[in-house]
Amino acid sequence: MTHITTTPTAVRLADVQPPAGWVASWERKKRGNVAVHWAVEFIAEAFGVFLYTYAGTGSTAAFVLGNLAQQTNLGSLFQVGMAYAIGVVLALTLCSRVSEGHFSSGITLVMVALRKCTPARGLRLIIAQILGAYIACMLIYVQYKDLIEPIEAALKASGNYDAIQFTPNGPAGVFALYTPAHANLGHVFLNEFVTDFVLGVAIFGSLDPTNTLIPPAMAPWTIAFTYAFVIWGYAPAALAANSARDVGGRLAALTIWGKAASGGRYAAIAALTNIPATTLAVFFYQLLLGDSSRLLPAAHQEHLALTRAHSSEESEMTHSVESLNDKQV
Repeated sequence: MTHITTTPTAVRLADVQPPAGWVASWERKKRGNVAVHWAVEFIAEAFGVFLYTYAGTGSTAAFVLGNLAQQTNLGSLFQVGMAYAIGVVLALTLCSRVSEGHFSSGITLVMVALRKCTPARGLRLIIAQILGAYIACMLIYVQYKDLIEPIEAALKASGNYDAIQFTPNGPAGVFALYTPAHANLGHVFLNEFVTDFVLGVAIFGSLDPTNTLIPPAMAPWTIAFTYAFVIWGYAPAALAANSARDVGGRLAALTIWGKAASGGRYAAIAALTNIPATTLAVFFYQLLLGDSSRLLPAAHQEHLALTRAHSSEESEMTHSVESLNDKQV
């Protein structure tokens, strides 16, 4: 198979719109200083997860708290799915060029297993992902606190607090994920595994550069609406779909309400199931749906060429980053 030989004419933003002196100085530091590079990558990954958590959890807060306050039309499952989808699009389009856009601990661990990401870098990304979700949930709690506290007081006064608080329909359920009452954990695991598997196949199919039907600009929307459809169809049966969102939200709930918000045995299912499901999805796609002998469409060739042209300027710094990664845990 022939290699890509055509490269778009290199016209950089700085050539047509020179940055201010302090911006140029900062950009040189981003490219040439390993610690700064890591920090920027960490922030980008955290902010990507923050974006879809802030979008989706905020919509969930309106839906759940509106129902508890008996206020109609403040939200719906459809709105929640759309909010998460928009958040995913924002994360991928705004942040992925910096951190490579994992935004999911399951995806990061798969990349580590495939040796496309070093273990040290993978650990940094996972910490960033969880932190991004945690910050988003804590901010949403503060923004909604004036609504949450009266609702909790009303639940306690009516004697329904213990029955509702730590369920999908309670205030804590806005941030941490819980199973419906009397749910069979085996069925919950199956629901989580199958939906995460389908989501994983959609993600890797969208990232396949030989996929003529999903050009690079379409990939964020394909992934986002796959998230939306699994939320619309399977969130009522208990769905996490992303370890970073689940663990970050769980830690936020534990910070606010203490050990009572732990989630019991379901917490492990929510946090871990997407990892084997995503791993199976990538092998399923690569072995059965993918094919390295396919030709690359022009849109993907241009995308890869532009990415390589930018990366070549940072190759020296990248090699130093990789060598340091290999020496660290």
